[in-house]
Amino acid sequence: MRTQTYTKKKRTKATIATVLQYVLNVALILLAIAITILLVKELIDIITNSLFNEGNTSRLEFLNNILVFFLYFEFIAMIVKYFQEDYHFPIRYFLYIGITALIRLIVVYHESALNTLFFCGAILLLVICYFIMNRANERSKKEDF
Repeated sequence: MRTQTYTKKKRTKATIATVLQYVLNVALILLAIAITILLVKELIDIITNSLFNEGNTSRLEFLNNILVFFLYFEFIAMIVKYFQEDYHFPIRYFLYIGITALIRLIVVYHESALNTLFFCGAILLLVICYFIMNRANERSKKEDF
């Protein structure tokens, strides 16, 4: 009787996990579609502002649009990797997105030198984390052989 109860609980947990995984997958697909639409919109804005605006757009605004485009691109790439790597988000994509977002903040909000210094420090911290993560991956691959 005790093993039947344990087996029933185990099946219930597996069913709940499966349902939630499907909900998560559908939500990520919908998010990817929305981000793709925003990515195309941003690309159209970049093309129209650079080709047809004849200099009315400032360089900072143009660079901001390009960085926003890369943020959207990185989010889509992260969602693609999630499905390719068996429902796992690689941490390096979060680091890429963080670095790109901080660069965008430096470009757009560069009036305060102290804030710019803090943003640069945060970028340095993310790059150090990325370096450490790569070194750990290299060591684990060497140990596997």
